This record gives sequence, structure tokens and C-alpha cells, in this order.
Amino acid sequence: MTQSGLHPADLEPSWIGERTYVTRRRLTRIDAPVLLSLMICLLTLMPAHLILPGMTDLGRPALVVALLMWFWWMTARLNSRLVLTGPQPLRWAVLAFLLSMLLSYAIGFLRGLTMMEANSADRWMLTAAAISGVILLTADGMPNWQRLEGVLRVFVYCCAFVAVIGLIQAFLYLDLTQYMRIPGLEMKGWVVGLEIRGGGVRVPSTTFHYIEFSLLMAMALPFGIHFARFAQTPRQRQLFGFLALLIAAAIPATMSRTGFVALGIVLLVLMPIWGWRMRYNMLALGAVMLAGMVVVKPALVSTISTMFLGASSDPSITSRTERYDMVGYYFNQRPWFGRGTGTWVSPQYQYLDNQWLAFALTNGIIGVIVLAGLHLSAIALVIVARRRSSSERERHLCTILIAVQLVAIAAGFTFDSLSFSTYATAMSLMVGLCGAVWRLSHPALMIRTSTPRWFGA
Repeated sequence: MTQSGLHPADLEPSWIGERTYVTRRRLTRIDAPVLLSLMICLLTLMPAHLILPGMTDLGRPALVVALLMWFWWMTARLNSRLVLTGPQPLRWAVLAFLLSMLLSYAIGFLRGLTMMEANSADRWMLTAAAISGVILLTADGMPNWQRLEGVLRVFVYCCAFVAVIGLIQAFLYLDLTQYMRIPGLEMKGWVVGLEIRGGGVRVPSTTFHYIEFSLLMAMALPFGIHFARFAQTPRQRQLFGFLALLIAAAIPATMSRTGFVALGIVLLVLMPIWGWRMRYNMLALGAVMLAGMVVVKPALVSTISTMFLGASSDPSITSRTERYDMVGYYFNQRPWFGRGTGTWVSPQYQYLDNQWLAFALTNGIIGVIVLAGLHLSAIALVIVARRRSSSERERHLCTILIAVQLVAIAAGFTFDSLSFSTYATAMSLMVGLCGAVWRLSHPALMIRTSTPRWFGA
């Protein structure tokens, strides 16, 4: 399958004002795609427990870059000469998310907080700013389809590296992250390490946790498949096919139910748009990988099957359901806006392992609605973009973004997703991409460009 390296719309002149056009392919030294690519590298290639000296876990270099994105985007909005042209519906969803977080934050302090709760609330507001910065800069800052796909290629490359580290941990019982030291950074916080589970070992690779690792792989896999189908040259397609196999092989290594559920959601969404040949190829590759697991680690397959067949008696599930009465007790006290943003401190209180329940406690019904609205808004924008798309490559990419948002909604029921910075930042990138494809597929030239006003002044 031969694909052009350029998107047709990237070659058209873009209208930014009266009798004023610019090229969509203009190059700058540092723009949103460059900064996003840097953030992805810092987020995935460096172990999650390496932070800047004297800081909390928000001192991860990737999160510092994400916070800078928030200030960069705000500067572009507050300066009339730098305001980006054209509407972006995702901005309203992010605004509602931030206002909900801020309102519950204020209500928490009116209620009265302990020092531990107050520190956690401040941390969550900074996290909200980082998440919003990634979403907004991605949605408004992508100049064209080519640069968007370039960021996704970086994401696939980096996730393949994470997969290799995880596979080494799983098969050699060697944690390379303990040897990945970077000058100027210090190791701090909880390091999960390797954990024996049944006949296998759970591995986190460079992330904080096994579930987080599995979800990162489940998000990256469809993009690897996408480039394996639509890359420009046969060599590139073969390369991305190999990277997709590495990423797919890492999902069982996490020994995480959540990862398999996420993989199932992705396949259920993508299978209907694939041709029969593609479906047969995927099934054949899946069968080969399963056979390989049986040969290399026979106990791994039995452990994974037990995880699902014995789920009703699994302590990791029963402990979650046993907390429902406790959650209901605290929720009924403050149902609408919650007890305060970030005031349910999991290590000191109890782990809920459910982001939706945690948000119901801290931000109330309004917070849950706003968080769900953020994902649903992203899905709605991608559906519109998919309907506008004229090529199979665009429609395939849009379908992947829909699948990833469904994964995010489902993952919130299985662990405290927003508490894990690698996953939360990667998911913010995916939400922002939904706004970007909506804009790049818009019929109006001015909206497609997202050019700062000063460029045409």
C-alpha cells in the first residue's frame, strides 16, 4: 500500500485574514509539536521515580514541561496579538473541567482541611493545570496533519522502548530502571518494583505501576498498527509493524486485567473498519503470539486465565466492592461538589482504585459530569472529524482516537487513573489530538490553520 508522505490539505494555502495567506507547512524552531515530542520522551524514556531535586512527584521533567505548556497557551490567549484564530469547542470542555476543580478546591478550604489534605489539594490543582496545558496546546497548536502524525510517531517509538524495558523485566527478572540514573535528577517516592503473581511477574517498566504500563501499551498499539498500514515506504511499514508487535507482547507481561480490557475495547472498535484480510492477519498474529507465550512461559497463560475466571473471588476485586458502602457514606454528606479537590489522600485513607468514585467523593456529581463531559466532547469532535474525512488514513486515525477515549472511560473504573502521571499526561495528549483533528478537518481555511494573529499583522 503506497501512501504519500504529505496530507493533501497541508499543501493548500491557508487564509488568515483579508487577502492574506500563509503556507500550512511553515517550519519554526520550537512549536507545539516539538514541545509535545520532548514531553513524550521525558515522560516515557525516563523512569517515573526520577524527579528534580527538592520537589514532589510533580517535579518529573515531563510534568514541568506540561505546566510550561499551560503558561504558554495562557500567554497566547491573553496577548491580543498572539490569540490563535478560529474556534475550538474543546476549550469549553477544559474550562468547565478547571472551574469544577477550582470550585471544589475552594469548598474544601471552606470546610477546613488538614495539612495533608491541603497539600494534596494544591498538588491536584497543579496536576489539573498540567493536564489542561497538554490538552489545549495539542488541540490549538498542531499546524498540519504531517506534524500531528510526527508527534504520534514519536509516541510509538518511545512506547516501544518502554515495552522493551518491560519485556526484559518480565523474562530476565532484571529491572533496568534501577540503573537508569540521570545527572541532576534524584530518585524519590514509591518504587513499585517487580511483583510475583501466579506463575509470572508483574512489571511496571518506566512507569509507576503495572496497570499504568498496560494502559500505555494499549493506547500505543493501535497507532503502531496505523503506521504499519499507512506509512510512506515499505521499510517504514515493516518497522512500525515490528514496533507494534513489541508493544502488543508487553501487555501480557503486565499481568493486568485492565490492560486486557483496554486491548479488547480497542479491537472491538477497530475490527469493524478493517477489511477481512486485515482481520485475518491480526487473528493470525495473535495466535502466534499466544503460542509463543505458551512455549516461553507456560505458567503465564494459566495465570492470565485465572485472573478472569476467578475474578469473583480475587481480593483485588472484592476489596474494591467492599469499599462501596464507605464511599456512599462520605458521598451523601457532600453530593454536589464533594469534600474538596484532592482531599481524599489514598495512602493515608484508603485506596479506592476507582477514579470515578474518587472524583465523586472529592468533586461531587458536578465533577463527575464534567470529567465525563471532557471525554465525551473529545469523542464527539472526533466523530465529526471522521465524517468530514475523505481518506481511509484519516478515518482510521480518528477511529483510533475514539477507541482510546473509550479506554480512558473504562480505565477510570479500575484504578485511580489521574493519580498516575504517565497515564494522565498521555491521555491528555489523546484528548488534545481529538480537538486537533476536528480543527484540521474543518471546511473553513482559517480554522484549519490555527495561525497566531501577529503572523498576518
